[in-house]
Amino acid sequence: MSYASIWVIMIAVMVLSFVVQNTLQRRFTKYSKIPTSYGMTGADIAREMLRQNGITDVQVSNIRGRLTDHYNPQTKTVNLSDSVYNSNSIAAAAVAAHECGHVIQHATGYAPLKLRTAMVPVVSFCSNIVQWVLLAGVLMVQSFPQLLWIGIILFAATTIFSIVTLPVEINASKRAIAWLEQSGIATQETKPMAVDALKWAAYTYVIAAIGSLATLFYYIAIASSGDRR
Repeated sequence: MSYASIWVIMIAVMVLSFVVQNTLQRRFTKYSKIPTSYGMTGADIAREMLRQNGITDVQVSNIRGRLTDHYNPQTKTVNLSDSVYNSNSIAAAAVAAHECGHVIQHATGYAPLKLRTAMVPVVSFCSNIVQWVLLAGVLMVQSFPQLLWIGIILFAATTIFSIVTLPVEINASKRAIAWLEQSGIATQETKPMAVDALKWAAYTYVIAAIGSLATLFYYIAIASSGDRR
């Protein structure tokens, strides 16, 4: 792959990332004004979804921020942002159910989640040093090309992590929509809104994975060019 084509992909990824983030924010704001049929808050929905799935050892907590929601398997907490925890909107319902989808994945031993969890320590280590190794590798590509290849291996680990994340996020959303529909919280009118909100959230992970791949190919191209010289 040539430098030109890689740069085209990277620029396209940056543009798409802006579009996806902007659209996600707008959709979330729009669907945050649409109440659920039962008037349950995000916190209520999370606790009920966990209860119905027989999960009693996970707590639902409130955290600061916007769209900072996540499940922490180490502390066994579903952490919901203010706009989700206290809101009775279909957007809040979708996000809360999505995070509980991760809890169910954890409880049932969902393979991609197990793989991603196992990769976290390695990826955390790689992320802390990879940019410095890559920078030094690029500067020393003529005299010490092996250093850049080491950086590429470290960066490849983060790229693989972003790819493994895709099925984890998509599956959690499928579990969320299925439960919201089965429980009656998402009606025929509001289900498409929940699906749309989670779809745009998933796109952020797709764009991140593509961007990581393009960056990986960019450094491989630099290393290969250095080897030829």
